[in-house]
Amino acid sequence: MTTIRGPDITETVRAALQFIAVYHTPDYLRQLTLAYQNEQSPAARSAIGQILESSRLAATGNRPMCQDTGMVTVFAKVGQSVVIDGDKSLADYVNDGVRQAYLDVGNPLRASMVADPIFARRNTRDNTPAVTHVETCVGDTIELLIAAKGGGSENKARYTMLNPAASVADWVVGTVEKLGAGWCPPGLISVGVGGSAEKAMLLAKRALMDEIDMGELQQRGPSSKEEELRLELFERINALGIGAQGLGGLTTVVDVKVASYPTHAASKPVALMPQCAANRHAKVTLRGEGPVYLDPPDLDLWPEIDRSEGTAGMHRIDLDSLTRNDMQNWKPGDRLLLSGKILTGRDAAHKRIADMLSRGEPLPFSLKDRVIYYVGPVDPVGDEVVGPAGPTTSTRMDAYTQMMLDQGILSMIGKAERGPDSTERIAKAGATYLIAVGGAAVLVSKAITSARLIAFEDLGMEAVREFEVRNMPVTVAVDGSGQSIHLLGPARWRR
Repeated sequence: MTTIRGPDITETVRAALQFIAVYHTPDYLRQLTLAYQNEQSPAARSAIGQILESSRLAATGNRPMCQDTGMVTVFAKVGQSVVIDGDKSLADYVNDGVRQAYLDVGNPLRASMVADPIFARRNTRDNTPAVTHVETCVGDTIELLIAAKGGGSENKARYTMLNPAASVADWVVGTVEKLGAGWCPPGLISVGVGGSAEKAMLLAKRALMDEIDMGELQQRGPSSKEEELRLELFERINALGIGAQGLGGLTTVVDVKVASYPTHAASKPVALMPQCAANRHAKVTLRGEGPVYLDPPDLDLWPEIDRSEGTAGMHRIDLDSLTRNDMQNWKPGDRLLLSGKILTGRDAAHKRIADMLSRGEPLPFSLKDRVIYYVGPVDPVGDEVVGPAGPTTSTRMDAYTQMMLDQGILSMIGKAERGPDSTERIAKAGATYLIAVGGAAVLVSKAITSARLIAFEDLGMEAVREFEVRNMPVTVAVDGSGQSIHLLGPARWRR
C-alpha cells in the first residue's frame, strides 16, 4: 500500500498548472522550430516566428504564453494499492490545486470558467472546477495528465457517427477544412474512433497529450494500420494549405494522433479534437514521496528569431489619425505595425453595448473612428502595463458587426476568419478587419504602453479599456473591398 497525502496532490496540480501556462513542451518547440525554418509563406512564417518569440518571452519572464489560460482537464490513473490521506475527494484536491494556481499572486492566470452555463454564466473567479476523469488501475501510484485547453481550440471539437463502411480519413480532412483558424494552428489534430459517443471524445482528448513523434514515424515508416492513417491525415491536412493562423502555408499540423476502442457492430463514432499552438499539458506521477515538480526546458530549445526579418516590409500606421481613405490601399496579407490608441472589448462587452443601445441609453464612450481589439488580458503583475494580451476568436463577435459599424468603428482586431455576412458588411462600410497572432500574447503585450479602464468594470477581463500601443504587429485579414486572407491564403498554398 502507498499513502499519498491529499495536500501533495493539490501542490502537484498547482505547480503543474503554473508550469504549463509558461512553458511550451520540448517536443512541440522542436516541431514548431522546424516548421518555422521550412515555411515558405511570408505571412505564415512571420506568425510562427511571433509565436516562438513570444514563447521565449513567456519562459524567461514566467508569464502565461497565452491570455486564455484554459479550462483544466485532468486524466487521473489511481493505483488500486493507493490510499489518499485526507478528508476530501481526489477531485476536490485537484480543484484546490487549480484554485491556488490561478490565484497565484506572482503569476495570476486568467479565470475563464463560468457556472450556471445555460443562464447566468457567472465567472467562478478561480477557474474551478476542473474536468477530472478518474480511472483505477493496478499499481501503487497516482498518474495525473494535466491539461489547460483554451476556448478557441475546444470550441472546434467535432463529433459524428459514421456508417461502418465510411472513410474516417475523408471525414476528418473535410471537417478540418471547414474548421477555420479559430483553433490557432499550427497545432495538433487528434482523432478518437470507437466505443460510444462520449468514449470517442475522451479518446481524442487523451491522445492529444501523447508525445509528438510524427518526424520519427515518417523516418521509420508505419507499423500498423493506425499509423498509416496518421501519416495519411498528416499529409492531407497540411496539403489543405490552411497554414499558421489560417494565413495560408505549408504547416497546419505538427502531428496527428489516432486512438481507437471496440464499438458496436452498427456504429462508428468518430471524434475530432484540435490542439492550439499553446499545447499545454504535462504528466506527473505521485509515489507517496511528496509533491512532484517539473524541470523547466533548456532555453537552447528556442531558436533565435531575426526581428528585422519579422518587421521587414511592414507598414507603420498611426491609429490616432487613421481614416477610411487611408485603409483603402490595404490588401489582404499586408503586415502592419500599429501605434496609437485602441479600445478593447469582447463577448460580454459587445452584449452590454447592444443592451444599452436597445434601451436607447447613451454609451459611456464613443466608437466613432475607433479601432477595437477583441481581447481579455491576463491581470498585470509588478510594473506591467497589462498582462499577456493575445486576441480572441472574432467569429463570436459576428452578430454585433453591423451594430459596431453603425457606431462608426473603423477597424476590428481579433484572430481567425470572419463569417461571410460580416465580411460583406465590413466591406460595405469601408472598414477593415485585422488579425493579431493567437499564441503570441506576451509579444503583443510588450507593444502596449498604457492601459486605462473606460467602462464596464464589473466585467473583469472583459471590461472596455483603452490601450495605447506602439508597433503592435497585425495582418490585414479583410480589406475595404471585402477580400479575405483566410480565403486567398489557403487557396494559394493548397496542394
